[in-house]
Amino acid sequence: MTPAEFRKLALAQPEAVEQEHMNHPDFRVGGRIFASLGGKGPGTGMVKLPLAMQARMLREHPDVFEPATGAWGRGGATMVRLKAATRSILLETLEAAWRNTAPKKLVEKHGAR
Repeated sequence: MTPAEFRKLALAQPEAVEQEHMNHPDFRVGGRIFASLGGKGPGTGMVKLPLAMQARMLREHPDVFEPATGAWGRGGATMVRLKAATRSILLETLEAAWRNTAPKKLVEKHGAR
């Protein structure tokens, strides 16, 4: 995956918008960040996963994912090594990050994806 592909998949989520936080792009829904690019340097991304999914992704794809440092990681923020990620894995985690972050009414409106 490339940063451009990550961006395209993130912005494909319902009502997702791109903004900037701490000098790198982030992707928000309902004003809250669900993903970002480049926070740990070029070629990296971040998805805010439910803790159970974070644990599964870390176990199943240790070459792709690692927890963010400190409280962010303990809260589900999960770093992505873009070169190692496949489109299907990234899409699955971006959709989960979106559902994990979006307002409940918006998630209900768009149903399971």
